[in-house]
Amino acid sequence: MKINYQPISNVVGVLMILLGIAMFATAGVSIYNNGYDYMSFFKAGGITFLTGAILWIYKFSSDTYVNKREGYLIVAVGWFFLGLFGAMPFYLSGVTPLFTDAFFESVSGFTTTGATIFSDIEILPPGILFWRSLTHWIGGMGIIVLTVAIFPLLGIAGIELFVAESPGPTADKVHPRIKETAKRLWLIYFGLTATLFGLLWWEGMTPFDAINHAFATMGTGGFSTKNASIAHFTSPAIQYTIILYVYCRCNYAVLYYLFKGRVKRVWINEEFRYYTLFMVFTAIILGVWINHMVGGDYEQNFRNGLFMLTSLVTTTGFVISDYTQWSPGLTMFFFLTLFLGACAGSTAGGIKFIRHMVFVKNTYLEFKRILHPRAMIRIKINKEVVAPRILTHILVFLLVYLILFIFGSLFITLTGVDFLTAIGSVATTLGNVGPAIGKLGPTDNYSWVPLPAKWIFSSLMLLGRLELFTILIIFTPFFWRSN
Repeated sequence: MKINYQPISNVVGVLMILLGIAMFATAGVSIYNNGYDYMSFFKAGGITFLTGAILWIYKFSSDTYVNKREGYLIVAVGWFFLGLFGAMPFYLSGVTPLFTDAFFESVSGFTTTGATIFSDIEILPPGILFWRSLTHWIGGMGIIVLTVAIFPLLGIAGIELFVAESPGPTADKVHPRIKETAKRLWLIYFGLTATLFGLLWWEGMTPFDAINHAFATMGTGGFSTKNASIAHFTSPAIQYTIILYVYCRCNYAVLYYLFKGRVKRVWINEEFRYYTLFMVFTAIILGVWINHMVGGDYEQNFRNGLFMLTSLVTTTGFVISDYTQWSPGLTMFFFLTLFLGACAGSTAGGIKFIRHMVFVKNTYLEFKRILHPRAMIRIKINKEVVAPRILTHILVFLLVYLILFIFGSLFITLTGVDFLTAIGSVATTLGNVGPAIGKLGPTDNYSWVPLPAKWIFSSLMLLGRLELFTILIIFTPFFWRSN
């Protein structure tokens, strides 16, 4: 069967129309805050909206079948277009003279990575600041759509296990409930954004800072309106509020059941349970460790450790302290957290806890299989047997992730970046985290990075955000064969 480009054009067209509308709205924000950058958003919005309209009108039909290949192309092309057209406001406003920098910042925003090329954020005009945060929020909302509607159809590893617990469709039973599920999850997303905005405003942020940080927090982004990130806001209440909201977005299926009052259903979710236990015990150990290394007030040290732990594990990327200054051991620990990721079914990037759980369980059971080669020993998650296909998919995912990390680090060193910075930056961009180690630590930026490295980082951010296979499969020869 040949690829049907009509639904690809239609869906990407609608996406561009919505993106253009978002740019027009940002122009209004710029005008309201007396910014000089509003015309760049009108121009970019006009180009984006017109492009979307042309793509949408092209052989438009309301009854178009989308198979797997079209699904992969819709995701890959759609997110590339988001990064490409989302870069125009940065470029047209003049804040990034090079389009490479504009594309990097745009991709970092939509993939909710939070790595930035700006060395002085506070001199940026209000429209650009708002647009950076809005790209996080749009990217997070887009991941919800992919999780409940697209990834199950495409068989993305790990997502199937989330879908089994979600209040919506499964990989083999997709019907109009997708729309209903997306509405419910979007309602949770909107509601949490609104309440976080209100809390941050009440706790001392300006309304502009509050909405920007609410967008970045809900999208697990990391872009801030301040050079010092969250460290600028010294209020413990603000910092604990962001910690709470970052942690609570671990899994939208869990949140759904929590809001429905089905607490028992929440705790029996094995991934959520292990994720919670890991965060609690690790935070306590970190508090003691940091207090031993730097001294001072234990509560503040505990808060700093807990904040950076939740920020990195959930791939949010906000910064409250420079963990690379604490000790080499703590630097190595936080480097390892770049490979964790939060739960499946969240807006977080990274490998995800569910894949680590499956890998650890399978490794443990392999020893048992060696002793009992005739026994049928299966892995179970939430008391359900993990299908061999899913197990294979997850193991291959981990292997491909490791290969991308190794070769990505090699290519970055070839551009002139030192080894420590290379491995840290590849780990953080592939995992959509933000802060790294070396010369790209929590208080650094990517402005000095060579241009070829920025294109590599942009590619890694897209690969990591879209679960690797969604992008890589379109580069295989059999994907384009008609049969």
